[in-house]
Amino acid sequence: MATLQRNAQKLFYYARNAMRDIAPQALFRRRLAGLLDQARLSDRSVRERLNYYNRLQEAFAPSPDAVPVSRLPTDRSMYYYDLKEFTRYFDPGLLIDLEFGDVIEVPKMPSIVKDRPIAGDNKNGVLFKLNKFRHFHMPADDIAFADKLPAAVWRGDLNNPIRTLLLEVARDLPFCDVGTPKRTAAAEYRKPYLSIDQQRRYRYIISLEGNDVATNLKWIMSSNSLCLMPPPTYETWFAESELVADLHYVPLAPDFSDLAERVEYLERHPAEAERIVVAANAYCRKFADEPTEQAICLLVLYKYFVLSSQIEPDAEVWRYISA
Repeated sequence: MATLQRNAQKLFYYARNAMRDIAPQALFRRRLAGLLDQARLSDRSVRERLNYYNRLQEAFAPSPDAVPVSRLPTDRSMYYYDLKEFTRYFDPGLLIDLEFGDVIEVPKMPSIVKDRPIAGDNKNGVLFKLNKFRHFHMPADDIAFADKLPAAVWRGDLNNPIRTLLLEVARDLPFCDVGTPKRTAAAEYRKPYLSIDQQRRYRYIISLEGNDVATNLKWIMSSNSLCLMPPPTYETWFAESELVADLHYVPLAPDFSDLAERVEYLERHPAEAERIVVAANAYCRKFADEPTEQAICLLVLYKYFVLSSQIEPDAEVWRYISA
């Protein structure tokens, strides 16, 4: 349920991006060389993140289904705008393979995606910061961990067996408030809708993957509540595979058999719980550094276009990328 503030933010998002589309695109392309030159002066962490998102190393050719960056599909408007924000700096004739939406398998061709499986050879899934209005909404939390309700909460769609299993295991536990607000769900699973602010009143928030990644993971880890979840199996720009169990989140068994034990332990060891919250908050802060995020986005695309043999690399920029 959107708030007035959130609706205003969405309106601004669309207005800003529409204005960028109206502006002469040549103005953006003239800035590319300077932006790349500035990006190559970034520290090692930027290069590491760039090469995490874009793991391609060998030259390749775009597929017959590749589209020019001047004609990106617009049916998913936020995906379009998030990618167009940076492709507009490049030649409009450059070709790009992409898969918008939830990606549960690694593409056959190197493609720009929002997410990819963590396991196996996933380099053809080139991660980009897509659908960021939804996935990187991390509002400030002014309630201290100690002042929150000593219970665990979860709300969401029952769109996979893992989520239904959680409700089977936890719905009758006295310290759990779990359920789905969907009216189509079985009566025993239904619970009233809770906003982000309402969920953050609880000390423990459970994060579960849905069609792919867990949408709530970012705002949980940026809050003063503690994230409980099974280890992730998909990753996005948030780099979920870099999260460390018992450092950034509290791991749960796939069958949730240890849920009660975990919460009881954390209630007896609040300092340990708060240490994890602090580490999670620190992990999230890097995604709020907008100049760094923009530099990495440009470098991810630059590396893609160089390896697809569509642009000749600048020697200094390429030396920075491949160092």
